[in-house]
Amino acid sequence: MASSLYISHFLSMWNSRGFEFGAILFLSSIYPGTLLPMSVYALVRALAAIVFSSKIGAFIDTANRLDVVRISIVGQRIAVMLSCGLFSISLQSNNVRLADYFALLIFALLVILACFEKVFAVMNTVAIERDWVVVIAAEDDGMLQKLNAQMRRIDLFCKLLSPLGIALLHSWSAMNAVWATLAVNAVSVFVEYWFIEKVFRTVPSLRKESSAHAAINDVVQEGPVSDNCDESAQLRWIPPRRFLNSLGTPLISYTAQAGFLPSLALSILYLTVLSFSGQMVTFLLALPAPEITPGAIGLMRTASTISELSATWIAPIIMSRIGPVRAGIWFLSWQAITLSPAVFLLWTGLVGLGQASLPLFIITVILSRLGLWSFDLCAQLIIQESTLPSQRGSFSSVEAALQNFFELCAFAMTIVFPRPQQFCYPALVSLLAVSCSAALYAKFVRDRRGHLLHMPACLKSDQVRDVNNYEPLRAEADSACHLQHRSMA
Repeated sequence: MASSLYISHFLSMWNSRGFEFGAILFLSSIYPGTLLPMSVYALVRALAAIVFSSKIGAFIDTANRLDVVRISIVGQRIAVMLSCGLFSISLQSNNVRLADYFALLIFALLVILACFEKVFAVMNTVAIERDWVVVIAAEDDGMLQKLNAQMRRIDLFCKLLSPLGIALLHSWSAMNAVWATLAVNAVSVFVEYWFIEKVFRTVPSLRKESSAHAAINDVVQEGPVSDNCDESAQLRWIPPRRFLNSLGTPLISYTAQAGFLPSLALSILYLTVLSFSGQMVTFLLALPAPEITPGAIGLMRTASTISELSATWIAPIIMSRIGPVRAGIWFLSWQAITLSPAVFLLWTGLVGLGQASLPLFIITVILSRLGLWSFDLCAQLIIQESTLPSQRGSFSSVEAALQNFFELCAFAMTIVFPRPQQFCYPALVSLLAVSCSAALYAKFVRDRRGHLLHMPACLKSDQVRDVNNYEPLRAEADSACHLQHRSMA
């Protein structure tokens, strides 16, 4: 069963990561010398995930689990294949310019398809990682940690190799890269579809209706009620109110969940330029001395991904010993400590002045990725165990919307400060975002445990100090037993 889940998730992540990076390369080939089309494409794509987050969450919570994943798989693959067809048409046209009506039409269709692709990608990720994995693990916390770690390894592995494969094909021929992307998506959809259905048939608990789905079925079976008809008629007269309610209700539910603060802390970490993404890569390539080549950037990205992958082995070990709540504050502290020297070097102007300062800057950023993804696993486990089953989809969709929002803010920072000499400003904001995330998570830890530092004398009074009456996590109980056995030994 686990292997079928991993294969399906691997194909989903490989296609998603490859197309996400490939679309940028294809647009750069179609519109050379300008970043405007790529920026509009990425911006609208991210906005789609934010706007439709409530609809995605409601659909996941109320629809049949297999139907949700089937629709997400087929919908995403169709959007990618149609996009590849439009990319090929644009690449075959000579001297394509945004002023041409035909080019504008194709670009508009590409943006629309990108929105569909993003919505279906979020739907698939939320359904599998935040619902299916929890149901499969049931009450086995060790299995849940193992599934989380393995799914994250697959994601990070695809994040490294899938864009690399597309980049190599694109360097040979942009058209070949487009057709290869289309072919892989066309073939893998059947394999992915078959394996995820196999998982669904193997795990009986996945076939059980969620409480939200069951409640809707009960209402349907009861038949219409006259009062509800009047209410729906009233709502039809004021559609803006319905729209605002559809946005506000999931957000209110999100803030009411026990995992709200860890989720918000994790989302804020997406407000960063200190990663080997477009902003920092552009900054490094613009340094006058020492000159950095694209090959060197590739090696740095590889080292960064290795650091991120190591988190999927280190974090479960630490969580099994001290619990996910305590481990989270340690990993956030690690991220803040490692990023502080990097920001200091930028503000003092030492990054572009000496041979020693630049490697130090690169190393600290790479080490910070270990803390980021380790905290991601801690927060994910806390959220999975503390979110009500009937609200997993809506909660995770709001979280995904927040992550996209903060990611947009990161892009906005480099729009406001576009020059490489100004990179220190968004870098400082990135460090402040980590500090803000740590402060929010520290509040969660203190509210839950009554203290931040672990002192044996306070262990017996932890539950008394729980001012918010949090439900105890199974992972915390397991780590407490682990510590007790060690002390007895």
